[in-house]
Amino acid sequence: MSGDQILQLFSYLLPAVVTGAVAFYFFRLHTRNEDGRRRFLLHKDSQKETLPIRLQAYERMALFLERIALNSLVVRVAPTGKNKSDYENLLIKQIETEFEHNLSQQIYMSDSCWNIIKTAKNTTIQIIRSAGMSETDSPDKLREDILNQTMEKESPSNAALAFVKKEVSELWK
Repeated sequence: MSGDQILQLFSYLLPAVVTGAVAFYFFRLHTRNEDGRRRFLLHKDSQKETLPIRLQAYERMALFLERIALNSLVVRVAPTGKNKSDYENLLIKQIETEFEHNLSQQIYMSDSCWNIIKTAKNTTIQIIRSAGMSETDSPDKLREDILNQTMEKESPSNAALAFVKKEVSELWK
């Protein structure tokens, strides 16, 4: 093959290669767009089904946090006897029972939100236990001590509830 023939072959081949490359590029771009569109539609359809369930989970956890807030817990759960430690255990049992009842809700929320809810529960129990270590001897005095502690600083339930509300608001973005 002579140089002229090679140049002529190259001149015929170059437009075909450029046209093929452009066609390949556009086909690949189109395929990516279609995959993205399908993923978006699939996500949108699944969002229609899962969003109400997730919102219900957040609602239940908000209710849980409201129920374990010390000021409402102490008012709602009255002492059954004259023993302070029995009342302390009753309050902790109420919290644990309520938590176990809502345990399955964790699959619908983020790990950080769930960890904050668990921390609020554990901190609330810790506050009850520390109030139970005081020198008071009656359940009514224990109630007063717990309520006094909640007056001094923000309730762990309120902090967790604020985080839950923030996370729910991010669902709409």
